[in-house]
Amino acid sequence: MGRHKAILLAVTMLAGGICYARQADAQTFQAYRCTDGTRFIVGFYDGDKRAFVQIDGEPVTLGKRLAVSGARYSGAGITLTIGKAGTATIKHLKRPVTACAVI
Repeated sequence: MGRHKAILLAVTMLAGGICYARQADAQTFQAYRCTDGTRFIVGFYDGDKRAFVQIDGEPVTLGKRLAVSGARYSGAGITLTIGKAGTATIKHLKRPVTACAVI
């Protein structure tokens, strides 16, 4: 399966799994690739402060946390930080923090 088809499939699965979001809500999805090989998709909905992540084949909802700069989300052993310049880092499971970029 091509990379674009895999991303489209994951976004579709993520969007379908979030049944409480109204269809009229604006939404933003970003796909990331990290230096350690991790890939994930994160979705945001207007009016909702949480981040919805599809990582390692599992959907996870991350709550927004206090951050000095940018935005930080965490939950279920995952911490996602997105800087004001668009840079991102993720720490999940017992893996070290790794830098990620939008693909």
